[in-house]
Amino acid sequence: MARKENYVVSNMNVESVLSMKGGKGEDSYDNNSKMQEQHARSVLHLLMEDLDGVRLSSAAAGAFVVADLGCSSGRNAINTMEFMINHLTEHYTVAAEEPPEFSAFFCDLPSNDFNTLFQLLPPSDGSSGSYFTAGLAGSFYRRLFPAKSVDFFYSAFSLHWLSQIPKEVMEKGSAAYNEGRVTIHGAKESTVNAYKKQFQSDLGAFLRSRSKELKPGGSMFLMLLGRTSPDPADQGAWILTFSTRYQDAWNDLVQEGLISSEKGDTFNIPIYTPSLEEFKEVVERDGAFIINKLQLFHGGSALIIDDPNDAVEISRAYVSLCRSLTGGLVDAHIGDQLGHELFSRLLSRAVAQAKELMDQFQLVHIVASLTLA
Repeated sequence: MARKENYVVSNMNVESVLSMKGGKGEDSYDNNSKMQEQHARSVLHLLMEDLDGVRLSSAAAGAFVVADLGCSSGRNAINTMEFMINHLTEHYTVAAEEPPEFSAFFCDLPSNDFNTLFQLLPPSDGSSGSYFTAGLAGSFYRRLFPAKSVDFFYSAFSLHWLSQIPKEVMEKGSAAYNEGRVTIHGAKESTVNAYKKQFQSDLGAFLRSRSKELKPGGSMFLMLLGRTSPDPADQGAWILTFSTRYQDAWNDLVQEGLISSEKGDTFNIPIYTPSLEEFKEVVERDGAFIINKLQLFHGGSALIIDDPNDAVEISRAYVSLCRSLTGGLVDAHIGDQLGHELFSRLLSRAVAQAKELMDQFQLVHIVASLTLA
């Protein structure tokens, strides 16, 4: 379906266009997710501890069900799933139990490129070391599975994405109108509060859905972008670096007369990075889960490149990462052609600011392990 150049994100369902860039091209998520892979590897020891705490079901009880929520379309989801299945198999062996068959669900929004993901999947024949697979399209802020049907939920780099942009943020004349910004870093209190309430609502909906779907003794392992500051207007160095360069590129299009100022102002990225305390408050208020672990990790640079002194390589990696994460939102807002113009401006600016990008583009993650109360 062709995209309209005047198709504004505020007037549509973000769920229908929010996805990492599919395929296997230069700007695809599959080719721009080394950072996610590296940072996920850094917490594998915590994931193993969580898997070891899952109540083992007998082979007679049916398949052991693992679900990746927000799987996207790259090989990271496959590698992590295989790691979990292999570790669970070893866990059964150590416990002198016969491993059951394993069923793996890869879940993401309908706009996700499941075709690319499926091409990376191993054969599903139920033999030793393999598992049965299925893709599931839908928002994890709603129910996805039958009651008490899943043993283990895994989600990485997903829960900081909101289900929608708060309406008041998009309405000109509203106290929360986010004029001149693509994120809420440095925004006024009313704008920040609108995003915070949306995050709280979304995380609460996520927890309520999973509490119904988990089997007794099941567990969840969650990893999402977080922040160290108690002030939600300070979304962290990664968001600051990302949004500053991005906003400058949007301003270029406005100044060149390619888009109106209102068109630029109504582009908002639905990301909210919570603090540990904010995350904990929502979980405790919901009451369905016990927090086993809740930690903040400094993941290092978001740019994984061969030569940290090569300005061209840095800038290309930065722009490819931005496009892989937000290209779908940009194209839906201003169309493919103007989207290309935007990222061209972003590339020009990134080359001149390459050293700052490497120094400032640092990630902080929240890692949480939850079990049913």
